[in-house]
Amino acid sequence: MFTDWLGLPEVASAHGDQLDVMLGWIHVMMLALFLGWGTFFLFALVRFRKSRNPVADYEGVKSHTSTWLEGVVVVLEAVFLIGFSIPLWAQRVNAFPPEAESTVVRIVGEQFAWNIHYPGKDGVFGRSDVKLVDAATNPLGLDASDPAAADDLTTINQLHLPVDKPVLIHLSTKDVIHSFALQEMRVKQDAMPGIEIPVWFEPTVTTEEMRERKGKSDFNYEIACAQLCGLGHYRMIGFMTIHTPEGFEAWLAEQVPLLEASDADDPWG
Repeated sequence: MFTDWLGLPEVASAHGDQLDVMLGWIHVMMLALFLGWGTFFLFALVRFRKSRNPVADYEGVKSHTSTWLEGVVVVLEAVFLIGFSIPLWAQRVNAFPPEAESTVVRIVGEQFAWNIHYPGKDGVFGRSDVKLVDAATNPLGLDASDPAAADDLTTINQLHLPVDKPVLIHLSTKDVIHSFALQEMRVKQDAMPGIEIPVWFEPTVTTEEMRERKGKSDFNYEIACAQLCGLGHYRMIGFMTIHTPEGFEAWLAEQVPLLEASDADDPWG
């Protein structure tokens, strides 16, 4: 209900409905506050106008109505904070799924692209070295001498994930602050220089299913940068494809490890 009422994109993650419900009730409360205090303001203008009160009353209003109203507002805010916000925050921030049960990905932002790194079949990310970074052939600076890097996969602006399985992303940036945003997944997390920040969600709707729902055969989930990060900020956009489990495995099988591809392109072998 709140998703449509607020004009939000369709939810495609397990936790998205919770966020929409909380956001909706916050809007309801803010609307009630706006109407309530606006009405009280108009009442005060009429009730205490100069023509009706030509002489100042230094005793003031003796009614405690406003105090009770303020108390109700405090209670409602406490309910939202303690009953909704803190539990949801704890669940999203402190209760990360085990890596063994998740699709684990590294995403590194830079002006103006998203570098995406999969650990390969061994499930271990290869070592990276900033001295090995090459924008064309090795954007993440993977170290070919590290055995764990031999089967690692990388893409640029193309994130592929399986449906109905937790996704654990280790987010970082090469340069300035970026903000990793997936609207339909209700995910937004700043990428801070020098810090690797974990973020997780569970997609529940494949790309093909969403295309059918929307009636758009060319629909794609977008990866946006929600933080002004330079003159090219407008073009820092990626795409996320949510597969069935079988489709994701098929996609992985089609990919060529980065270091293997680099060796194939090296004329010196």
